[in-house]
Amino acid sequence: MNLVSISINEDNYIWLLYNNDKNCIIVDPGEFISIHNICKKKKLTPVAIFLTHHHHDHVDGVESLKTYFNTPVYGPKETIKYGTTKIVKEGDEIFLLNKCFKVFELPGHTLGHVGFYSPPWFFCGDTLFSAGCGRLFEGSAKDMYFSIKKINSLPPNTLICAGHEYTLQNLNFAISVFPKNTILSMYKKKVEKLNFYKKPTLPSALYLERQINIFLNPYNFEFKGELKRLLLQEEWVLFKKLRDMKNNFIY
Repeated sequence: MNLVSISINEDNYIWLLYNNDKNCIIVDPGEFISIHNICKKKKLTPVAIFLTHHHHDHVDGVESLKTYFNTPVYGPKETIKYGTTKIVKEGDEIFLLNKCFKVFELPGHTLGHVGFYSPPWFFCGDTLFSAGCGRLFEGSAKDMYFSIKKINSLPPNTLICAGHEYTLQNLNFAISVFPKNTILSMYKKKVEKLNFYKKPTLPSALYLERQINIFLNPYNFEFKGELKRLLLQEEWVLFKKLRDMKNNFIY
């Protein structure tokens, strides 16, 4: 199996997974032309489109792809008006490319957000990013916290295939909270180098995210003051505070 990331709109990722038979699955097609060009170049045949949620930067290429390739579209109920032909829900299994893709419901960024998991890949849309997480446009902080906790239950070698390249910004925020954390500062240098050469930081292994993502694994970090006191409350309360701080962080 081969995984390709297609960068669009400065920081969006479209994911394309294909096998030796040149059949492929397209995840969150935010546009048509980039996908068309890669499929033509690599002689790939799309057999399915996966949608994680309804935002335009993840669905704008769907109708053109359906028309050109006659491809079925799998997505949550919230994506029906954007071209979904097969609605998915928690626990559904999709068998394609001789692999099983399991559906996870991940409310938070949107209420109907889902992810698709087939080891080692987890296509999580805008729920989890490298060193960060998505904004709460529809769901609550509690919703998002438990969605992220669900992702954190996966094996450590799981590859997080997120919808945006926000890693450097996320690390800057994390370092503002933990300025003396050497793991964060060292990884930031690596990310800066990747950014300089216009290389992606994704997919990112879950075992790495457990070291650098304060939203994914807050209990792995030594909080102080008010944040430390929040650890004594319900699990999601600290997450909400961090998300609020991130919303107001000036890069």
